[in-house]
Amino acid sequence: MLGHQETDSHACYMIYGVLKSKEKARSIKPGLGHEEILLAMTGDLEVTGFYSGILREGSALHLQGSQECFLENRGGSDAVYIVAGGHSEVNGH
Repeated sequence: MLGHQETDSHACYMIYGVLKSKEKARSIKPGLGHEEILLAMTGDLEVTGFYSGILREGSALHLQGSQECFLENRGGSDAVYIVAGGHSEVNGH
């Protein structure tokens, strides 16, 4: 995770995540006053929750506030994803 500790800023953050083969139930939820973009970098992700479907490698989705999704890797190798987020304009600190 690249965030406040590294940048001395609360404006934005980036998370590099890995889901092992057959790993599931990883929650992605920005939280009140935040927005996130979830990008599938390597491998396809099964997504349920606010958005349900397959997030294909190279595709992204946008989440706001309490919108929550759960990720699962049904593939035979590790899947890599990036979450980039920050404060919503209305709720910036």
